[in-house]
Amino acid sequence: MDHDHAAPTGSSTVDVLALVLRLALLLSTAFLAGGGLVPGPARRTLYVLGGTSASLAVASEFAVDVNVVALAVHVVLAVAVPILVRWPKAGRWASVALLVLVVLETSSGGSGVGFALDSVFVAGAAVWFGFAVNGPVPTSSVRPGPLALTLGGLLVLAGTVRFGVSGVGFDRRLHSTVFGIAVLAVVVLPLVVTGLAAVLHGRAYRFGAVGVALGFVAWSALGAIPAPPPLPVPGVPLLADQAGFPVLVSPQRPGRNLVHFPASAGEDLSAGVRGGVLTKAVVRAGAEGTWADVDLPAGRSDLEIHRGDTTTVVEVDAGETPGPSITDADAPECAAAALGGLVAGRSDVLTACPSGALTPADSGALVKLVEFLAGRKPSAITLVEDDSPRGVAAAKLVRETAARTGLAVQPDAGPDTALVVVAGWAPAYLAMTRAAESQRLEPTHQYGLYLAPWLLNGPIVNAVASASLPLRFDPREATAVGYAVAVGDRFGGESPSAGGFRSWLGAGSPAGDVQIFAAAQVNAMPMYPTEPHATGMVMDRDYAGQWVPDGTIVPITSVLR
Repeated sequence: MDHDHAAPTGSSTVDVLALVLRLALLLSTAFLAGGGLVPGPARRTLYVLGGTSASLAVASEFAVDVNVVALAVHVVLAVAVPILVRWPKAGRWASVALLVLVVLETSSGGSGVGFALDSVFVAGAAVWFGFAVNGPVPTSSVRPGPLALTLGGLLVLAGTVRFGVSGVGFDRRLHSTVFGIAVLAVVVLPLVVTGLAAVLHGRAYRFGAVGVALGFVAWSALGAIPAPPPLPVPGVPLLADQAGFPVLVSPQRPGRNLVHFPASAGEDLSAGVRGGVLTKAVVRAGAEGTWADVDLPAGRSDLEIHRGDTTTVVEVDAGETPGPSITDADAPECAAAALGGLVAGRSDVLTACPSGALTPADSGALVKLVEFLAGRKPSAITLVEDDSPRGVAAAKLVRETAARTGLAVQPDAGPDTALVVVAGWAPAYLAMTRAAESQRLEPTHQYGLYLAPWLLNGPIVNAVASASLPLRFDPREATAVGYAVAVGDRFGGESPSAGGFRSWLGAGSPAGDVQIFAAAQVNAMPMYPTEPHATGMVMDRDYAGQWVPDGTIVPITSVLR
């Protein structure tokens, strides 16, 4: 069995052999470049370093994917430096070119502040190595003692800034992950070397070379070691990626929690606290992906994610305070709402679920929906509700508005009725599948199928050929499409939801006017992507930002006043 403990190590994706080869190559090349920069008698040592650097560069071609041009340049410079040092100016230019190549190889595509830090640290370390190889020979322009303090100070400064931008901070990741230990090394080792320089002056180069070399190795390794994930915030739903696919833990409080996987994560998934019972992830009515029930203890614990023979560990922290009461039927909608806030970058404690109350915005939308239906004059409204606080309040509001407008409300379907669903996701999905079956067998709900605004969710609206919803936003507008793209990118192609969109927008976002939108499993003007069509027209069904998977949603009324 392959145990992938990504959370504690932070290095599950690192190829150890390739990393060791990379570090040996960079270290030997830095010594070679430094030896060529600083004049001295150690030519034989430079030949050994040049051969080692060239050999390791060639070996890397067989171990990892290497740019052939860069490899050739590296080998040529590694061979040229020891040959050209007999002509000081030519040797220095070759060493500078090799040093630039080391900086580029160390930075691993970094830019901005990261590239500047790489340049300072690598150049400072290389000069130190040069004096360690050739000996600190004083000249009229170079005083080895003060220069050692200066180089040590530069390394300390670069290491301190690197620690500041690492995102690790002064938390347990600093000593419990490979990445954190490497960051700590690039700060502490230069400090030790600078202390030696203050005491030993010019003699510090030889004695401090080991510390600088270890610091250089740690610095170079940071480009290949993945940064550890942020620590879980106690009591805040957790969105993790250590398993190679996104995982949502909600509400991350002591007791019952839902662990959610996107459909793209595949099947054969299970989750459980380490040492405890594993729960298989299953499909839930009205929701996408799969879901596993897990009981979390108070405080920190390790959540094991199993997919086939692979096990990944995700650190969770449920805190000490019990979470809100979440019914089994409403838990997926609650998790989807929490996901919207997490995708937006907020870390909000989950204190309540959308089903806990009927919002004023949704109240107004339901009133306008019933008034719209009264104008169409169905024989009655068939109302589907549930026992959640939101469902009870919504059903009462629908009945009161229907009575005021002269509409009858009944629990049974009829040929000339309009179905109005104000329940949560699971009962709404069941109601829509039943309605679809009834319409297939005989004329039923010929005045339409209508869903409450919070039921705009792919599996629910796609349970029937067409359904309508009173919405205060246009799912085709840029903001709504932006959220749909963001949640799909962040959570494995997950479709958007109305509750998640509200959380993504955040508290205080203005509510728009109410329009009725129809969601349908149709594709207007179906064409293949390769067929000629007007510029800007998207004809592929599988484009990003869709609110209705493999379907469409369009307004069917003007603004309801």
